[in-house]
Amino acid sequence: MNSAVVRSAWLGLAALMLVTPAWAAQDADARFKQLYTTEWAWRTGQAGVSASGESQPNNGRLDDVDAASQQQRLDYWQRVLKQLGDIDVAQLSPANRVNYAVYREQIANFVADQRFKNWQMPFNSDSAFWSDVGDNLGDQPRTADDYKKYLDHLKQIPSYIDQQIANMRAGLQRGFSVPRAVLAGRDVSIAAVADLKDPTQSDFYAPFKQLPASIPADQAQAFQGQALQRIRDDVIPAYAKLLTFFRNEYVPQARTTLAAEALPDGKAYYRQQILEYTTLDMSPDAIHQIGLDQVTKIHAQMLDTMKQTGFKGSFPEFLQFLRSDPQFYAKTPDELLMRSAWVAKQVDGQLSKMFGHLPRERFTIVPVSADIAPYYTSGRGGPDVYLVNTYDLPSRPLYNMPALTLHESYPGHALQLELAEEDHSQPAFRRNGYISAYGEGWGLYSEYLGNEMGIYQTPYQHFGFLTYQMWRACRLVVDTGIHHLGWTRQQAIDFLTVNTALSSREIANEVDRYISWPGQALSYELGYLKILDLRAKAEKALGPKFDVRHFHDTVLSTGSVPLPVLEQRIDRFIAEGGPEPDFGSDGAKDGNAP
Repeated sequence: MNSAVVRSAWLGLAALMLVTPAWAAQDADARFKQLYTTEWAWRTGQAGVSASGESQPNNGRLDDVDAASQQQRLDYWQRVLKQLGDIDVAQLSPANRVNYAVYREQIANFVADQRFKNWQMPFNSDSAFWSDVGDNLGDQPRTADDYKKYLDHLKQIPSYIDQQIANMRAGLQRGFSVPRAVLAGRDVSIAAVADLKDPTQSDFYAPFKQLPASIPADQAQAFQGQALQRIRDDVIPAYAKLLTFFRNEYVPQARTTLAAEALPDGKAYYRQQILEYTTLDMSPDAIHQIGLDQVTKIHAQMLDTMKQTGFKGSFPEFLQFLRSDPQFYAKTPDELLMRSAWVAKQVDGQLSKMFGHLPRERFTIVPVSADIAPYYTSGRGGPDVYLVNTYDLPSRPLYNMPALTLHESYPGHALQLELAEEDHSQPAFRRNGYISAYGEGWGLYSEYLGNEMGIYQTPYQHFGFLTYQMWRACRLVVDTGIHHLGWTRQQAIDFLTVNTALSSREIANEVDRYISWPGQALSYELGYLKILDLRAKAEKALGPKFDVRHFHDTVLSTGSVPLPVLEQRIDRFIAEGGPEPDFGSDGAKDGNAP
């Protein structure tokens, strides 16, 4: 394990702080760069570090996650936050003022998460540490040294899981747990490893099935034997231990309440979750009302679209028709994947009308892994992959696929994240960071762009767009309803059932996600509404000089930023007359300054 690395970095920063006169003598930009460069080098050596619920890059190992290490992390980030407070922001360059605003919010969220001991609840109904272990072990090994490191990392898994069990046990003791109501079936992904009879069928063994030709045959065979042994003797027993703990201890002792506000110091905890995921200081009641207003607005649009289909019945009857008629559902997983790919290709033909700058990277489309598919979301996009859930096809309506594809692939997450990765003029903490309000707001805005790009070609597809819009508006109501107003799980399910055309499986999975991941669901609609508002503001101010490609490029050129920072950037865009942004290649990235 790597607690020594944590201590070394912590002591290094402590030593840096003792040299106050020399440090203070540096100009503000140099001091700021030294601080974030030191912290980032330390952070990327940590597994399980997250901001806005999204994992940060790590170096492919499982570090200590026990209580003592978590305290060291808190101490470290508190010191960083203090050092940030000692920097005179007015003395920073324009570009670094943006960097500072983004970075300070990152560190403040890390500090808050550590203070609330979020690490005692290291999973939710959507994702879990035990499913992420493989990702944390790093990229596909290529050299003999890579394989040796991978084998060493496999031996770390038992200790890592033991520490996570201890953390979850401490959470149970103080009433800080995932609600029992959403735990049914969440042990399936643990059992997928724990119950393996053949270690070579484990995902952990996948890198050893075919080693590079550059590794001699006898060495390759030795690696395979060691991998089999370590998976059999270390990994599978560790997951078996976790499975026993989960079934016999965690589920029976998990809290019976649902609300985040019912947790220890719950009101403050939920407000912090709102701030972290939306980047806005808003009350739950204000957010709830915005949601109700949007639901009313979108419902009227849904009624108009229903009439365009020629359907003669009531709105509830129309929803039942959409949920049950075979014409709206793929017959095979391949059909669903191909329909998704067809939408993605249609989008390709429209991108140049909407964007002036596109990434070099490309994404692929693959099905969600079978062990997590039953409770996973319908789709998820990253810089190189668009995951499509092909499990239970009658719950995956085809009329939703255009909106889903726009959100998760291009011009949504895949496009935004690829551009961020390729922009090396940004500091690493921005290039590799993710702020949910910006990223999910952009994803939802990308669905809206489907109207202007001609992607919704039938009234049913347009209704699919609207039901996705309604889904995100309902999230504002449901998340605050559950975590602030005391709603039951069934109340949340009923609200989504009445207002959206989502399938019953999707609705149940989504409600469980909102219950176990407070605040995250708020980021989509609030981010989307902010981007829409900024576009309307720019269109009105610039008139005929407004170019939608320049606007979109400007939004994307900022990278993932808090919504107030994005607003400052668009204000500057307007003041300068709506120019094409400079994606740039130098560290200053002038186009990013507010």
